Amino acid sequence: MTKTVPEPAELAGFSVQGLDALLPATLRLQTLSPLPGVPVAAPETLARCGGLLVPHDGEPVADVRDRPDRWAALALVTQALRRDLPVLAWGSGAALMARALGAPVQAVHVQAAGPQHPVQSPERAGAPRGATLLLGSPEAPAHWQLGRVRAWAGTELPAELLAAFLGALPQERSRRPGSPLEALGGEATLRRVLTDFYDRARRDELLGPVFGAHVTDWAAHLDQVTAFWVTMLGGGARWTGHLGGVHAGLGVQAQHLSRWLELFAQAVQAHLPPAAAADLIRRAETMGARLGPRRQR
Repeated sequence: MTKTVPEPAELAGFSVQGLDALLPATLRLQTLSPLPGVPVAAPETLARCGGLLVPHDGEPVADVRDRPDRWAALALVTQALRRDLPVLAWGSGAALMARALGAPVQAVHVQAAGPQHPVQSPERAGAPRGATLLLGSPEAPAHWQLGRVRAWAGTELPAELLAAFLGALPQERSRRPGSPLEALGGEATLRRVLTDFYDRARRDELLGPVFGAHVTDWAAHLDQVTAFWVTMLGGGARWTGHLGGVHAGLGVQAQHLSRWLELFAQAVQAHLPPAAAADLIRRAETMGARLGPRRQR
């Protein structure tokens, strides 16, 4: 249920043009849409983002069919949520954040400006489940907060909301990994694990002959397997093959798969902390379970 707290003091109108005067108060601030003096965020820069601004841009939120740019915007703010980034959104940006958090979005009538009724974006979302409602109603929220996400439905951002957001950033430095790949230490760590595994496999009495008969370029093979795992761990679409097709015709039997998983677990545990190791081993076991029945038919 959406929680309601007493309404704050009067919220004055604020122009986006005033942002640059307050930006020196923070570091590594990024924005979803262009703002003066603020770098535009991208998936590859979120790991260094200290806070994300999602301004009103008047672009659609509810219906983004045939709008790959809006799907990309939704994907980026979803990644920001996954990382637990501090976010300040207003206008259509507030609707975008609400949609990313599962709230429905609808068209609204533009209202006259005023402390209790700011000029609204043509699209507005209800408050996300679990949000603290600071102004308005659950169906027509003017100001809400959920975790580190603050949202203002008006198209102009009150100066005090921006100042409060910037002032809170130094206390909101902790982050969650943006993907399972980041959680285990990134591609460099993954590659060390895979290199160790293949060193073990090539020396193994059972697996060594299988790999030796089918792999002639080990550097290329390691690149291909790394790309596969990067893709599976949320690091981007680097691998587009078919896992079953790659392993078809190799003559791999249940004992090979069992030994593969055993050596893989040894390599993973040698390089990763327990939680990350357990996750990667679980993924390998799931993959093996899917491949095993096909090999036995």
